[in-house]
Amino acid sequence: MPIAQISSALERLIQVHQSLLQLSATKTDLLKTGEIEEVQQILKAEQKHIQAIDKLEKQRLKAVDQWALQYQLTDDQKTITTLLEKVDNDNDRESLEKLSTELAKVLVELKAQERLNQELTQQSMQFVQMNLDLISPTIEQVNYGNKKNQNDPQSKRSTFDSKA
Repeated sequence: MPIAQISSALERLIQVHQSLLQLSATKTDLLKTGEIEEVQQILKAEQKHIQAIDKLEKQRLKAVDQWALQYQLTDDQKTITTLLEKVDNDNDRESLEKLSTELAKVLVELKAQERLNQELTQQSMQFVQMNLDLISPTIEQVNYGNKKNQNDPQSKRSTFDSKA
């Protein structure tokens, strides 16, 4: 019975991660076009997906713990490799192997997509900072004179001749 629960949890995890991957791809497009309000909506949806993933992961861990209890396995032995070695039914073994491979594949794609989103966000922040730096004057720009010329006696002389 725990094998069926593990498989079910893996299937649902794959579905939620694929949905999260689609959201991440949409977020990439929105970051490219600069639609910040829509990105915020995507972030809220991602939070809901993360909460669902956390819940599903707890269910999966519970099922793995039940399965490991039957074989008296330690925490270090609770791996997919050990699980695949101990499963007697060939169909279950193939199914678990396929599901774990699919989940790993989706996770790699999601990680790459999120790395791209992070880079796009950093570039956007650099662009915004550069524009702010161009707009806001610095102290040197506020002072009209050149500091080297202020020590020169010629530069202290007014442009208007007061005796005239």
